[in-house]
Amino acid sequence: MEEVPPPAITDNEVLIRTKYSVISTGTELAGISMSKESLLTRAMKQPHNLKKAMKMAADKGIFRTYKIIQGMLDFGTPIGYSLSGEVIEVGKNILDLKKGDLVTASGAGNANHAEIVAVPRTLVTKIPQGLDLKQAASVTLGAIALQGVRQANPKLGESVVVIGLGLLGQLTCQLLKNSGCKVVGIDIDEKRCEIAKKLGADMCLNPTESRQIEFFTDGFGADATIITASTESNEPLKQAMEITRKKGTVVVVGAIGLNLDRSPWYEKEIDLKISCSYGPGRYDPTYEEEMLDYPLPFVRWTENRNMDEYVKLLAQNKVNFLGLEPKEFYFSDAAKAYEELKEKKPLAMLLCYGEKNPKIAANARVDDKKVYVTPKKLEKKGKIGLALIGCGSFATTTHLPNIEKLNKIFQLRAIASKKGTTAKQYAKRYGAEYCTTDHTEVFKDPNIDCVIIATRHDLHAKLVIGALNAGKAVLVEKPLALNKEELDEIKEVLSRNHPPILTVGFNRRYSPFAKRIKELTRKRVNPLHVQYRMNAGYLPLTNWTQQPAEGGRIIGEACHIFDLFQFWTGAIPVKMEAASLDPKTKNLLSQDNFSVTIKYADGSVCTLLYTSQGPKSMSKEYCEVYCDGKAYILDDYRKLTVKGGGGSMKIYGQDKGHFEELETFANAVQKGYFPIPPHELFSTTQLSFEVNDRVIHE
Repeated sequence: MEEVPPPAITDNEVLIRTKYSVISTGTELAGISMSKESLLTRAMKQPHNLKKAMKMAADKGIFRTYKIIQGMLDFGTPIGYSLSGEVIEVGKNILDLKKGDLVTASGAGNANHAEIVAVPRTLVTKIPQGLDLKQAASVTLGAIALQGVRQANPKLGESVVVIGLGLLGQLTCQLLKNSGCKVVGIDIDEKRCEIAKKLGADMCLNPTESRQIEFFTDGFGADATIITASTESNEPLKQAMEITRKKGTVVVVGAIGLNLDRSPWYEKEIDLKISCSYGPGRYDPTYEEEMLDYPLPFVRWTENRNMDEYVKLLAQNKVNFLGLEPKEFYFSDAAKAYEELKEKKPLAMLLCYGEKNPKIAANARVDDKKVYVTPKKLEKKGKIGLALIGCGSFATTTHLPNIEKLNKIFQLRAIASKKGTTAKQYAKRYGAEYCTTDHTEVFKDPNIDCVIIATRHDLHAKLVIGALNAGKAVLVEKPLALNKEELDEIKEVLSRNHPPILTVGFNRRYSPFAKRIKELTRKRVNPLHVQYRMNAGYLPLTNWTQQPAEGGRIIGEACHIFDLFQFWTGAIPVKMEAASLDPKTKNLLSQDNFSVTIKYADGSVCTLLYTSQGPKSMSKEYCEVYCDGKAYILDDYRKLTVKGGGGSMKIYGQDKGHFEELETFANAVQKGYFPIPPHELFSTTQLSFEVNDRVIHE
């Protein structure tokens, strides 16, 4: 149990005070088991994460990677994904819900076991009048079961077998019975079989008795089999094939082993389907986060429509969650609930919140967005008071470890993040005084001298202006702004007398390799000729950085290289030519595949080739700088080779200048100067706008 600040909401989210939440006994028990395992065991079971770790180790070193991963595991993960509660606040884009409405909510990472949660509107449904909130709290499990039934597409009078009579299996049996099907349940637990029969199943069997299905179906076999069991074994899948008739359907809802023998499936020509969670829309950010609904004539049952239909079935007494006899615990006694879950493995469990819980306040405070982490206030002792706003992967794997290394200069006083759990975890890990979900708490704190802004790109300009107006020095991750209007507002703030320091996370210029090239070409006679290739890697169109509101990769990443060109040449751009590919497939964007050539006031010519089509085996960044009979070849910030002279260098790992950037920022705050002259920040940002516009409208 952790006390964390209540989450902030976006324009498309709902803030909910939880009344009841359901412990998903199967899913959460599996999570508890996984949490006990060693890092090596987890790596063997999750090869996709192991690959990520190996790539991180290549970039950041083995020891640092180990510390990052171990730290993430030590934090733990918020659990739970199904609840009922009362609306406290709604985002400005939500017009059909209001404060005081009773609702259900779904979604891991959103509808957690917590007093207050922030959930996307598409994962929230209104509770029909008169429906018990305990019943309604099962909405996620009901929607998952309903989607599994839809995948099976059973017809009136057909025989359907449900393998696994846990929570999902029990609800699936009830839904099938309401569809006019003959229902058979299979489970090794006799008590669960008895509950299923009491709630409507026609027959319940032990897996060893499955031969009886042949007689139950007049020798044809089941028309469909739905697997709701959770096991690494392949036996449920094998059994499903055996008991399902020729040309029947097998639907996998639970997590099971999927190694199958082709021959019997081929001979019976059985349809094998995997049911995806609550239904269409799940894991689609454009649906869940942006509220872009699928048109009903084309997608009849989305995840939200499944949720809505399930609670209606509850209200009509056609499905009975409370018939599963869920055991109730006060939220403050959640630890006892999980002990019982491990020892007795009950079928269903509920956590009760709010006024029904004598051990916690009747109303969790929504207005207190700050939680102190240290037992007493930190004394500055001449250090720079620092706050981090935004806890994405870059901030937590790069900035925070570097801030920790610079703890003799910086004092990390606060961490702000949209989610209180995230802010609290990193505040504890890195010794911040407090955590918050409201950035204005940071702006009004007199002990904070500077902020690092590492949120999503669409918030950068707003936060920069807010911080500067509050008198805080700012290091904002790129980009500085997304359009000319935002940039002009920032210019206006900096035009005032004695403005606070502002710099942008153009870290490449601080790399020892970039500085070596600058040093070696400082006394050059002729202009530079630079060829820079960025093998940026493919990002799917659903990635947040690809959304129009976030600016795209030219404004969001290529700006790094435009700043580097300006750093090396020491001049402003005077002419630009850009050309992009015309992709033949819709998964590629022209903005991700372009070349731009820039002429600078000193006569230098710099070209950037930016592509998303290169192989992962190829280094991400490669640069050749030509000048006065020499060539400077920079390979992925690991090695610099000088042809025609001395000055080559090589290091173990990679150094893109992140640490040196923070060191320089600290020195600038102490001495009162701009690490990068404002006109260079503005010039680079404006250039990124122009290149982006040229590429889009070419």
